[in-house]
Amino acid sequence: MGDPAGVGPEIILKALAEGEWQKDSIPLILGDEGVMDFYATLLDLEVPIVAVKEEDVVSLEPMDKGAYLLPLTRLSSIQFAPGRSTPYCGEAVVRYIKKAVSLALEGKIAAMVTAPINKASMHAAGYSYPGHTEFLAELTGCDDYAMMLVGGRIKVSLVTIHVPLKEVPRLVTRDEVFRVARLTCRCMRDWFGLESFKVAVAGLNPHAGEEGAFGDEEERVIAPAVEALQREGYPVSGPFPADTLFHRHAQREFDAVVAMYHDQGLIPVKLEAFDSGVNLTLGLPIIRTSVDHGTALDISGKGAASPNSIKAAYALALELANRKSEVKGSQRSRRSEEQQL
Repeated sequence: MGDPAGVGPEIILKALAEGEWQKDSIPLILGDEGVMDFYATLLDLEVPIVAVKEEDVVSLEPMDKGAYLLPLTRLSSIQFAPGRSTPYCGEAVVRYIKKAVSLALEGKIAAMVTAPINKASMHAAGYSYPGHTEFLAELTGCDDYAMMLVGGRIKVSLVTIHVPLKEVPRLVTRDEVFRVARLTCRCMRDWFGLESFKVAVAGLNPHAGEEGAFGDEEERVIAPAVEALQREGYPVSGPFPADTLFHRHAQREFDAVVAMYHDQGLIPVKLEAFDSGVNLTLGLPIIRTSVDHGTALDISGKGAASPNSIKAAYALALELANRKSEVKGSQRSRRSEEQQL
């Protein structure tokens, strides 16, 4: 559900009200029944929400409209209000995330889609994680993960994320470029099901350094990482000047791009799919997608938030979950055939 004070409940309700987006799946909200009822009344949205117990999750049946809800908190009007960050909301968010990860790891849910969280409320509740991704990595015991943004024609992974720009050159190392590009390749193969694909790596400096005239990170750090990946058989090339690379990507010359820093990668995504971008976490043992926007506390409860990103995040999670299920089914079939032989 995301932060109860943010736009998470609103965009979920709006998406559910449209009906068709969750076709051929069983949406389950992890959150607060009272909060969802509050927003439904406030925004005059009639959406069937059926509360269930955790033991019932694995036996849920598809619904024509609406969603199931697993109640994990009961926030009072003192603890929660639209647009107001509180430690109670931060504590609630942590509870929702922990339970979703637990259900995913146990195989009780096929994928996890996260509405936006508010870092300030989490910090006020005593949790110092920079965001969803780092918290999810700890909960799943994963130390090799990365962020990919998906929007329209653009798929871009980030070597550095939420750090000051002045720190980026120090953090762009050969090992990090290698690691993120490798995760990107594995995602294209294992999650997106591509047997043949191309991944491009962006340079850090203008014109990719122009042979050292504008910086040497390309020659000293990025190119060696690309060469190491190529020696291991990964279809990676670069570094390329970022100012032309995303045009080439949009023209389908490449299937994904590895960017060096936050804005280098997110500006093309926002331009291509401003309100429908999706955040996909690579490397986790579970499928996790998220909206590509924040809690927007300034407009929470006003009916102005767009549900497009949560719809796109759900659709991508469903696509990846279905492909994972198909792969597992194919593997079981092959094992059965081998046993018969």
